[in-house]
Amino acid sequence: MAVTARRLRAVVACVVLAAVAAAPRPAAGILDPNDFLALQAVRRSLDDMPGSAFFDGWDFTADPCGFPGVFCDGDRVASLALGDPRAGSPGLTGRLDPALGRLFALTELSLVPGRVEGQLPASLASCSNLRFLAVSKNLLSGQIPDGFGALSNLRTLDVSFNQISGAIPPSIAALPSITNLILCHNQLTGGVPSFQDSSPLLRLDLKHNALTGGVPTLPAGLQYLSLSANKLSGTVDQVLPRLTRLNFLDLSMNQLDGPIPAAVFALPLSVLQLQRNFFAGPVQPSSDVTIPVVDLSYNRFWGQLSPLLAGVGQLYLNNNRFTGEVPSRLVQELLGSGGLQVLYLQHNFLTGIEISPSSSLPSTVSLCLMYNCMVPPVYAPCPIKAGSQNTRPADQCPEWRG
Repeated sequence: MAVTARRLRAVVACVVLAAVAAAPRPAAGILDPNDFLALQAVRRSLDDMPGSAFFDGWDFTADPCGFPGVFCDGDRVASLALGDPRAGSPGLTGRLDPALGRLFALTELSLVPGRVEGQLPASLASCSNLRFLAVSKNLLSGQIPDGFGALSNLRTLDVSFNQISGAIPPSIAALPSITNLILCHNQLTGGVPSFQDSSPLLRLDLKHNALTGGVPTLPAGLQYLSLSANKLSGTVDQVLPRLTRLNFLDLSMNQLDGPIPAAVFALPLSVLQLQRNFFAGPVQPSSDVTIPVVDLSYNRFWGQLSPLLAGVGQLYLNNNRFTGEVPSRLVQELLGSGGLQVLYLQHNFLTGIEISPSSSLPSTVSLCLMYNCMVPPVYAPCPIKAGSQNTRPADQCPEWRG
């Protein structure tokens, strides 16, 4: 009897477990119908490029929260990463459907590089929780919707390498949470927008557009600033010194003029690129400069070279109006074990350099002295753009005694 009782209890336990396993699951994991329909619209508007199989995993007979690139929080889509993110993978083609704006819980939206065209959906302004929007390296056109200024939680906006045109809406610069604004390599016109000094902006990348006007006052906490290859004009001597946290600065290939104050060379920069502008005046840092890369070439700087530039790693001063002799400290850093690896001085009006004709340049350094008011004492291969003339004509060098 005892054995029979134990067997009976075991059978009952199995029946109970089976019943529990077969019981209906709670409906919390079922996607909200609004989000379900929005994802279907997104799928209809986009296709894989040849070689991409991203949408093969979008089978709407299954739970969309398990789709590639779809991440849910409860029954709502919280993050949408469209396209295979692996390096070298083909992207998508088609358009971004306005239905994206119905994903009201969306916090992140990204699109891999591909051939998606059309405009940025203005409806995304309804995604009030959106923190991250990145759709770079596609064929998107039209303007940045002014309504994006309502995205009070937006921290990163990256629409770089597209065909976006028009002016940057002032409302974008007023976003209270924006830290990364990356709009480079587009067709933007108008001016650089003004930012409140209280803005949390850390990175501003507007290079390779058609922006005009001056460089406005920028947030003091800015760490990365690239405005190169635009049509900006005016001076920056009142703007740059207050950016005391800046670690990358590129204003090259504009029409900027005026002096560069000594305070700029004391910023904690890793790169300082001011080449191909109309900057003028002497270059006079107030202390040793330790910026790894400094490019002041193709400007109108004049005066004598400062020995305080000897701590730079790569120093491009060519195509300016510098005069006098090359400071011995620069030569010592170049020939010794210092950090100076590149010293380009071609196309200036320099009259001498303290270096023996028998000196042998280390193979790791580059020196160019062509087309100055002196005969280069050592042979050093120069860039092709330096030309073939070793010295300037004598009538351009009134102080030359060589």
